[in-house]
Amino acid sequence: MVTRIILNETSYHGAGAVKSIVAELAARGLKNPIVFSDPDLVKFGVTKKVTDILAKAKVKYTLYSDIKPNPTIENVKNGVKAAKKAKADCIVAIGGGSSMDTAKAVGIIITNPKFADVRSLEGVAPTKKPCLPILAVPTTAGTAAEVTINYVITDVEKKRKFVCVDPHDIPVVAFVDPEMMATMPKGLTAFTGMDALTHAIEGYITKGACPMTDMMHLEAIRLISANLRDAVANKPSGRAGMALGQYIAGMGFSNVGLGIDHSMAHPLSAVYDIPHGMACAILLAPVLKFNAPATGDRYREIARAMGVKDVDGLSTEDARKAAIDAVQQLADDVGIPRKLSELGVKEEDIPFLAKSAMADACTPGNPRDVTQPEIEDIYKSIY
Repeated sequence: MVTRIILNETSYHGAGAVKSIVAELAARGLKNPIVFSDPDLVKFGVTKKVTDILAKAKVKYTLYSDIKPNPTIENVKNGVKAAKKAKADCIVAIGGGSSMDTAKAVGIIITNPKFADVRSLEGVAPTKKPCLPILAVPTTAGTAAEVTINYVITDVEKKRKFVCVDPHDIPVVAFVDPEMMATMPKGLTAFTGMDALTHAIEGYITKGACPMTDMMHLEAIRLISANLRDAVANKPSGRAGMALGQYIAGMGFSNVGLGIDHSMAHPLSAVYDIPHGMACAILLAPVLKFNAPATGDRYREIARAMGVKDVDGLSTEDARKAAIDAVQQLADDVGIPRKLSELGVKEEDIPFLAKSAMADACTPGNPRDVTQPEIEDIYKSIY
């Protein structure tokens, strides 16, 4: 079997990494960036940490911040207009998945104008040209959008999210700087970190898993399990460990896909505007229980990576339980709720949510084949 691995061209890691952004712009002959960042990051001065670097180097830039936490088709269309008006030759995306996903969609449409209808990008769109160059500065340790070929856009009209997969959208440079993540509040740190863990675990058990990505995912699971609690406590070592762990998880899952945790999380965000990481986090342990029979002995390695002792002496069934228990314990420790009703989900919406999840691009990669009634049962189990 042939396995394709796609990674971003260049990445910088460690405290102060973002200071290399000016040199990268100059080396690539990029002179007119448009900065994409969400309103809260602008409001609280996080975006300014990067724009001050640009201003000090006399790099002229335009700021675009019409971006929602679950970016919409309208956000993308307005971003295309802003980039064209600015005559931008690149995008500096500062933030989490929302800023970077918007940047990816905008960048693709700018260079592939026949896909101006944002919905036409769903799935694997046959674009021809790389997107406008994106230099990505993550401010959360979760989505790993800076190293993936995926992005997700919300269709408000149809109350759904759609996944786009396109090797042409990957950022050319990533600046993974834990200092840019130090201002994340506890809640955001917790659920974006659990999103990263979901990426690593789903990528490890997906039907498309391969030896190279297994290596990435197990190391990501180890790093995230060891550092998320400290990151929530805003310890520098925890922030640094999570910055690296979430990036490595992105390297892996971008190439082999995910599963029904993400399929089920997407409609929760689309219908109720629940943050994506929170939706993934509350679903992770229940989905792992459902998938266990189709995973062979892989949960043993997940348990080992999460620090469970003496896993070799456990039966397969006990190793699976140990892995699921470790995941649930981590979620509990960082404050993830256990019930969908706590997030405002309505029980009568479950059939619609399940139908949307079945149609999601992540579902085919799930290790265990699933039906709509089974997805409904998983939702109901944590309602």
